[in-house]
Amino acid sequence: MKLTGMKKELRNAYIALGLVSFFWGTTYIVARIGAQHIPGLFVAGVRQFLSGLILVTFFLIKGYKIPDWKILKRISIQGVFLLCIANGLLTWSVEFISGGLAAIIAALVPLFIALFTVWLSKCAKITKPMIIGLIVGFAGVIVVFYDYLGQMQNKSFLFGVVLAMLSTLSWSFGTVYTAKQKPKIDILFSVGLQMFIAGVLMLIVCGVTGKYSNLALANYSSLLALLYLIVIGSLLTYSAYVFAISKLPATQVSVYAYINPIVAVVLGWALLAEKMNFIMLIGMIITLGGVYIVNRESKKLKNG
Repeated sequence: MKLTGMKKELRNAYIALGLVSFFWGTTYIVARIGAQHIPGLFVAGVRQFLSGLILVTFFLIKGYKIPDWKILKRISIQGVFLLCIANGLLTWSVEFISGGLAAIIAALVPLFIALFTVWLSKCAKITKPMIIGLIVGFAGVIVVFYDYLGQMQNKSFLFGVVLAMLSTLSWSFGTVYTAKQKPKIDILFSVGLQMFIAGVLMLIVCGVTGKYSNLALANYSSLLALLYLIVIGSLLTYSAYVFAISKLPATQVSVYAYINPIVAVVLGWALLAEKMNFIMLIGMIITLGGVYIVNRESKKLKNG
C-alpha cells in the first residue's frame, strides 16, 4: 500500500514537472503582452499578491495558522529572492526586450545554480566538464546576442537585458537557498505566503516609485494576460514547481530550463512576430548544450 502511494506521488511529481516545462515557457510571452500596457513590476506585484491571497485564504479557512516569526522570516527571504527580485525584474525586463530573449537568458539558471552551490557548499567543487559547460552556455548567449548587436546601443534594450540577468542570478541564488532552508510547514501554504509577502513588497515599491496603473482603465489583452499569470503562472505552475522540487532531484527538475526557452521563442514568433532566425536558434541550442553539460556533471558529483 505504501509502495503504491509512493508511485502515485512520483507520477504526480512528473506531471507537475511537465506543467512547469510547458506553461512556464508561455508566461514569458504573456508577461510581455501585459507589460506593454501596464508597468511590468506592477504586473508582477498584482500577480503575486492576488495569487498569494487566494492560497493563504484557502489554508486559513482550512484551519491552518500563520507560522511563527522564525519560519516566516525564512519564507520571506525565499519570496524576496524568487519572486520580488527574480520574477519582478524579469516581468519588468519584457517591457524592453522580447519574451523569447528573456527566456534564453533565464535558461542560464542551472549554470548559476551550479556556481552558487559550489560557493555556498564547502564540499562542492568545479570540475573541468563544468567549466566547459559554463563556457559553452555563455558562448551560446553571445551567439544569440550577435543578432541584437544593432540594439545594444539602445539604452532601454540594454536595461532590459541587465534586468533579465539580475533576475536570473536572483532566481539561481534563491533556488540554492530554498533547497537548504525547508521550514516545517505545508509546502503549498508556504508558497502562498511567499507570493503574498512578495506581492505586498512589490506593490509598496510600485507605489513609492510611481510604477503602477489603474487596472480599471487597462485594455482587455493586458487584463487577460494578468489573469493568465495569476491562475496558470502562479497558482498552477509555481505551485507545481515547488511540489516537483520537493519530490524529485533538482537536476531532474531543471529539465524545464531546456524546454521553457523553446516554448517562449516559438510562441513569441507565432503570436507577437518576435525575432526567430537561424543564428538565434543555433545560439539557443549551444546555450542549452552548455546547460546540459553542467547539469550532467552536477548530477555525477552528487551521485558520486
